[in-house]
Amino acid sequence: MTGTEFLERYAAGERDFRRANLRRADLREADLREADLREANLSEADLRWADLRGANLSEADLREADLRGADLSWADLREADLRRANLSEADLSEADLSRANLRWADLSEADLSRANLRRADLHEADLREA
Repeated sequence: MTGTEFLERYAAGERDFRRANLRRADLREADLREADLREANLSEADLRWADLRGANLSEADLREADLRGADLSWADLREADLRRANLSEADLSEADLSRANLRWADLSEADLSRANLRRADLHEADLREA
């Protein structure tokens, strides 16, 4: 599915995108509140400044995704693969990142207030000013 097709379906009211393949999709500044993206492939996707409040991204592949400035507050990111993802300046307040793989992720200046990081892998993650 292309990024354009995905956004059209979302705008039409669809919310269930489990296991969708959106690798390298351009979703900059998209309003994706409460989208169900469980187990979706969003690796290398451009999600800068996207609104993903309350979205379900559990077990999603977000390796090397650009989530700079994205609003992921209240998002479900349990067991998500966020290796080398750019989450700088992202709002992750109240997000569930339990058992997420955040190896080498950039979390500089991210808001992690009240985020669940239980058993998350933060090996070599950049947490400056988070």
